[in-house]
Amino acid sequence: MANLKVTIREELTLNGYDQGSKNTLTISDVDEVFKRIVTCPANNETTIARFRSSVGNASGTATFDSALDVQDVKYVRLTNLDSSNSLTLSLQVEVGEDDSGADTSASVLVEAGKSFVMGSPHDGISLSDTNANLVTDLVDLDSLVVQPGSNSVNVEVYVASA
Repeated sequence: MANLKVTIREELTLNGYDQGSKNTLTISDVDEVFKRIVTCPANNETTIARFRSSVGNASGTATFDSALDVQDVKYVRLTNLDSSNSLTLSLQVEVGEDDSGADTSASVLVEAGKSFVMGSPHDGISLSDTNANLVTDLVDLDSLVVQPGSNSVNVEVYVASA
């Protein structure tokens, strides 16, 4: 087991005053890491990570044969390595939490050079389109899918697990 140290740092000086910030988080008991750089071809959806209750249960069109254990994952980061093109990251959500696949999704823009970070995908997300109510009953993230638009992009995915 090891500790993962994650540091987020902003450096900014405005009108001669330091407006930067630095936050460090230590995630303990990490003994697995999934790290890869994936080329996501233009105009195609690419599944870059899939989460299941059983690591051998990754049905679907994932670019790999097994899934990450949703209950063991502690940290997830996706970084858009492209210097000029953004991408759309689809967070595929499994409301039923039964390894049957995504029931709904939400998408976020990840601009060139920027990252998307989250903690555990187990009971870590939920969506509601009814009256935009606050949702507190969280469910599992099923997978991360990248749609790069008309330009291919490289993304780095980094997942730390117990």
